[in-house]
Amino acid sequence: VQLQASGGGLVQAGGSLRLSCAASGSIFSFLSMGWYRRPPGKQRELVANINTGGTTNYADSVKGRFTISRDNAKSTVYLQMNSLNSEDNAVYYCKGKHRIYSTEYWGQGTLVTVSS
Repeated sequence: VQLQASGGGLVQAGGSLRLSCAASGSIFSFLSMGWYRRPPGKQRELVANINTGGTTNYADSVKGRFTISRDNAKSTVYLQMNSLNSEDNAVYYCKGKHRIYSTEYWGQGTLVTVSS
């Protein structure tokens, strides 16, 4: 399984971006998916995840602003990011974890830059 993240870029504070992560192969429906980010000089942190049943979980810092969703038919997970601020500056990564075998897959990062 390969994960391909896209959608990062430069946005003004208060703006929005939507990240996408497309998975190759045919096991996407067995993967719990998550978005993580690594702010400059900091450790990687969980942003949001969604399990195979569609249950979501968010970091407190993004609740009410970010929405994670998945489209199993397209083997893609999305992260809609609204009301972006400088604290959202980071490289964003998607991760998939097989619900049975616990195998983890990581996508390459996509950079989000929020200008004030």
